[in-house]
Amino acid sequence: MGRVTARRRARHVTGDDTVTRPETLAVEEPLEIRVNGTPITVTMRTPGSDIELAQGFLLTEGVIARRDEVLTARYCRGSVDDVNTYNVLDVTLAPGVKPPDTDVTRNFYTTSSCGVCGKASLDAVRLSSRHCPGDDPATVAADTLTAMPEQLRSAQRVFASTGGLHGAALFAMDGTMLAVREDVGRHNAVDKVVGWALESGRIPLTGSVLLVSGRASFELTQKAVMAGVPVLAAVSAPSSLAVDLASQSGLTLVAFLRQHSMNVYTRPDRVVR
Repeated sequence: MGRVTARRRARHVTGDDTVTRPETLAVEEPLEIRVNGTPITVTMRTPGSDIELAQGFLLTEGVIARRDEVLTARYCRGSVDDVNTYNVLDVTLAPGVKPPDTDVTRNFYTTSSCGVCGKASLDAVRLSSRHCPGDDPATVAADTLTAMPEQLRSAQRVFASTGGLHGAALFAMDGTMLAVREDVGRHNAVDKVVGWALESGRIPLTGSVLLVSGRASFELTQKAVMAGVPVLAAVSAPSSLAVDLASQSGLTLVAFLRQHSMNVYTRPDRVVR
């Protein structure tokens, strides 16, 4: 699978045997995202779909809202011996599009990892989003939702060989899978599918379900709101702030999505039997 996996030797220990054997691991490498030549952020990701990742990140952070606001996105050489490592990506914005503030005091929208949460972060997303999931009249059948996790798992090729990647998938309301992306970072997996939607002219993501393979954090809920997704579903638990943001934004938040059950925390009118 190219750069997305690597082989390393490990000692496999069982109750009555020990053997050294090669294991397949998910690759983790830094990606520096630049805007108009200025470094904006560095994220640890699994290589692949990097342009989707960068564009999805810029959309979910409110820098862009449409594909035509990006002029070009291309790899550039890194700082080590001026060699192209394919770990530095420069996005050039279209004329008239305001680049993000790069002042040292600026933070992108608050995430669970930086430990700053509260009403200010909720308002920041609400005021900055150019798409409103609360206005989306779409509904999805409960049986359609409960079938989605197995579809996602079946499509996670790299997870099947490594067991070490998060997955994110976009579905139509009838259960048709539109796109799947994997990454060592759950936020990167979401940015990749959002970037795919941007490239495909599907932003805002009205009439769609975003499914994530882990928990529903504030950060992932923020990204769904920014992309105009009406339904966010997770196979694991939500955080309290994720539920607060979903409620405030009119997003349907489904968690603990299992084969025969789920919890619907906000806007339950969208989930029909």
